[in-house]
Amino acid sequence: MSAIVRLYRGENDYNFRTAWKWGVRISVLLVAISIFSLMFRGLNLGIDFEGGVSWEVKAEELTVEETRDGLLPLGLGESKIQVVGADTVRVQASAESQESQDQVRQALADLAGTDVAEVGVSNVGPTWGGEITAAAIRALIVFLIAILGYVTLTFRGEWKMALGVVVAVVHDVIISLGVYSVFYFEVTPATVIAFLTILGYSIYDTVVVYDKVQENVGRVGMGSRMTYTDMMNLSMNQVLLRSLSTSITSILPVVSLLIVGAFFLGAVTLEEFAIALTVGLAVGVYSSIFVAAPVVVWLKEREPRNVALRERLAKSTDTTAAGAEQHGRGTPVPAGAAASTADTAATYAHSANHPPRPRKKTKK
Repeated sequence: MSAIVRLYRGENDYNFRTAWKWGVRISVLLVAISIFSLMFRGLNLGIDFEGGVSWEVKAEELTVEETRDGLLPLGLGESKIQVVGADTVRVQASAESQESQDQVRQALADLAGTDVAEVGVSNVGPTWGGEITAAAIRALIVFLIAILGYVTLTFRGEWKMALGVVVAVVHDVIISLGVYSVFYFEVTPATVIAFLTILGYSIYDTVVVYDKVQENVGRVGMGSRMTYTDMMNLSMNQVLLRSLSTSITSILPVVSLLIVGAFFLGAVTLEEFAIALTVGLAVGVYSSIFVAAPVVVWLKEREPRNVALRERLAKSTDTTAAGAEQHGRGTPVPAGAAASTADTAATYAHSANHPPRPRKKTKK
């Protein structure tokens, strides 16, 4: 049977247990790099957050270097200058007096070869940027608290699963901000909106896996022949096709939006929004597999019932292995015992990928 057919049927047997070990190490490394960059490099905050003055003028042939040289006499050689779209030059600097603003407008008009009235000016106070930042932080905190309560209630008091979701969300936020810090992408209100949007997607993909785990645990009960780690591994294999389909169908339109907005339309807002969505979606897919799942497994495997189950299965495996070794050395083994040992091994091997179905009730 091909891998595609097994994936379609939910019967693939990829070993996520090994992947989790590497995934956790990679996540720790990425989080460390992100925090380090945020501490020493910081974020490239847009004018909406820092406040200041922005000038824009249409000039198809005017370059950033020419604009910077032209503004050097006015003391704005170190200001933020960029080409927006295909024919617009934008200059951003700290708040200046009205006289200085008029001088910059005249300089840009001369460089672009146009009338001074064609140079747009906008002022943003630092208070506005502080309000946006505070509102974003409040929204994130309320979001995390709401999700913690919702997931706990949805999975009937399973706070460990809720904690796994929150850890994955925090992981996504830190790494997404780290990407913006390392590559020095500009953070704008559109970026904040995109970040808050992708958090819901990250949670959805994680909850799908958790729901399948709860379903499998409910089917096998205490008579399970699999540890909780095996159960999580099985559940992730069963929903792998759904996760891949959701991820691909979510990321492709966003990448298309990024390409169209950046290279064809020259729409800066679309580009900023699409970059944040692309980064967030990619990190969200990764965290649902390599962060949320191993966190829950680590917590659940320390519960007394799962510890007892793991010890019972280990003893059963040791007994089976010992019987097989004794038989291999030529020690006589009763036919009934040998058959029982073989049946036990075969049953355990089958259960590693397929939990037993509940028995149907028969009429007496």
